[in-house]
Amino acid sequence: MLAGISRRGLLAGLMAAPLAAWAQDFAPVADQGWSAWVDAFRARAKKAGISDATFRAAFAHAGFVPGVIEKDRNQAESIYGMEDYLAITASDDRVAAGRKALAKNAGLLRRIERAYGVEPKVLVALWGVESFYGTKRGTVPVISALSTLAYEGRRGKFFEGQLVAALKILQHGDVTPDRMLGGWAGAMGHMQFIPTTYRSFAVDANGDGKSDHWGDDPADALASAAHYLNQAGWTHGEPWGVEVRVPKGTKPATRTVAEWRKLGVTPVTAVSSGLKGRLILTSGPGFLLFHNGRVLGAYNSAERYMVGVGVLSDRVAGGGPLVGGFPPDATGLTQDERVLLQKRLTALGYDTGSQDGVFGPKTRAAIAGWQQATGRAVTGQASPDVLRALR
Repeated sequence: MLAGISRRGLLAGLMAAPLAAWAQDFAPVADQGWSAWVDAFRARAKKAGISDATFRAAFAHAGFVPGVIEKDRNQAESIYGMEDYLAITASDDRVAAGRKALAKNAGLLRRIERAYGVEPKVLVALWGVESFYGTKRGTVPVISALSTLAYEGRRGKFFEGQLVAALKILQHGDVTPDRMLGGWAGAMGHMQFIPTTYRSFAVDANGDGKSDHWGDDPADALASAAHYLNQAGWTHGEPWGVEVRVPKGTKPATRTVAEWRKLGVTPVTAVSSGLKGRLILTSGPGFLLFHNGRVLGAYNSAERYMVGVGVLSDRVAGGGPLVGGFPPDATGLTQDERVLLQKRLTALGYDTGSQDGVFGPKTRAAIAGWQQATGRAVTGQASPDVLRALR
């Protein structure tokens, strides 16, 4: 049974919904090695309680997904430092969309808060980081992705466990194989639950007897995330953390706010002196991460993730941008200047991919295109000279 706000029994199956198009890079293909692995896995799945009917239905249209292997082996390319991560996570677009999502779902979020003690702004921030408020729920077939990763073997035991959990979700009737879509590593739906997390924490928020994380209605997914944080130890009414001014030479440690103040570490907004926070240092502003901030680590234990969700939650609730700034990067540009450079290129008709100050392949290609069109040396690299020429 799924624990939920309604506590009603489950109904088998889900209402029919349009299929999401599989991303071309993640379309399943035939592969003899993968097929042999699936044949061997069948006995292990049966031992774990998966019926032959469930297994056949799950793998009827599944296949090997080369794009998943490529992603798994090149994750370092998507790792950003704190400045870039915050620029993406708490971008103006994400903040604006989050405020709309907070207002649109106010009644639902208040009900979830009463049931699980997690503030609306926190759930909306998690929703924004995980799937941009449900607009990026994933288009990769989960059974294909997980079986590919289990077969590939780098973390085979982990992904086989996720695959078994996904098959149990299907066997329970919570979703059909064609609707079980997610990210390349098997995270699913609005809040990007992996299958084992879904099985442990999914709840029924709207009383229809199921927990649907794949459809357009976010109620079940948001309530499930609140249940997850509640069980991880979330304390209602306490902040996730706070931005602080940090004197040079200060070392990371965990102390109360009062103790940090004596060392010159001062919060930029008012917080209780008794809260105990771990100091996180960056090249710019510092942060104290309190208990609730560490609870966010149940989703992702990276410091930049916990801080990013926290900062976004404050912004979504009406707070302003960070008080402290980051120094210029290696090119000599600040984050605001990088945003301006992207905006100038966009106004000239070049596709920069975003206007958040984070320079990815599209921004570099746009710089190179502009350099070529204006008779300059083509480097694709930003600089103060490039920005001056674009002003």
